[in-house]
Amino acid sequence: MKSLVISLFAEDKPGIVDALAKVVKQHQGNWLSSRFAHMAGQFAGFVEVNIAQDQAEPLLEALNALPGLTVHTADPVTAQQPPMTTAYFSIMGNDKSGIVSEITSILQQFNVNILEFDSSCNSAPNWGSEMFTAQCKVAIPDGLDIDDVQQALESIANDLMVDISFKKTS
Repeated sequence: MKSLVISLFAEDKPGIVDALAKVVKQHQGNWLSSRFAHMAGQFAGFVEVNIAQDQAEPLLEALNALPGLTVHTADPVTAQQPPMTTAYFSIMGNDKSGIVSEITSILQQFNVNILEFDSSCNSAPNWGSEMFTAQCKVAIPDGLDIDDVQQALESIANDLMVDISFKKTS
């Protein structure tokens, strides 16, 4: 058996996931995990499938034949990950250019890996201005004091005019 990570991109319309699932099933693939999103009329996602070695190439050919779908594949990385702590934080404030850049710059300084990052801009109910919100899941390397990361993020919150809420887990 071979494990594949498939990324896909298309103009959003009903039936994309169904078409993908049918092709995986037709090639006796096992759907292991997935994540999909709709944004600005576009659809994007990732799927990990387990498939017999002799079915991998026919699966890819069938996926590439689906109309309007851009497909890329990669083999999963199986390198052992170093021990780490998982942390979550959220950001909320008036939207302005550079918020994501400033946050990710701090994370990079500490060699913190972003595992998930979901953000959006929505109209504030009472003001009509755009509000930026984000939820982030990060991996803090062992040996790094998570409080240092939190303090660094909080130190830029005033300049960015955002609130940052932090939740530590393991």
